[in-house]
Amino acid sequence: MLKQYETVFIATPVLSESQMKEAVAKYTDLIKDNGGEIVYEEDWGLRKLAYTIQKKTTGFYHLIEFKATPEFVSKLEIQFRRDERIIRFQTVSMDKNAVAYAERRRAKRAEANNNTKPVEE
Repeated sequence: MLKQYETVFIATPVLSESQMKEAVAKYTDLIKDNGGEIVYEEDWGLRKLAYTIQKKTTGFYHLIEFKATPEFVSKLEIQFRRDERIIRFQTVSMDKNAVAYAERRRAKRAEANNNTKPVEE
């Protein structure tokens, strides 16, 4: 049975845009190849860290919501630990309330993006 998970990882800030996309593609492909399903993906971009990690003060944040088997999560976390591009990660199992909240948050964000109008000169 597939459960829904949410993982956020922080990649090192020295990566180029293409290297960051490659790192994200590696993990989304890993999820799909192991029978998982990507529910939602969001790039939070370069952000300042609350404290230094490995002598770095910023990092690229990325969120992936996915459905997978519980056994797969340990494989995913092992890959995060082995990848030197990833400086932190956290994977959380989502209960029905968290799933409902995430769906409302996505709907609100999509509505906000649709309501923004370009500024006319």
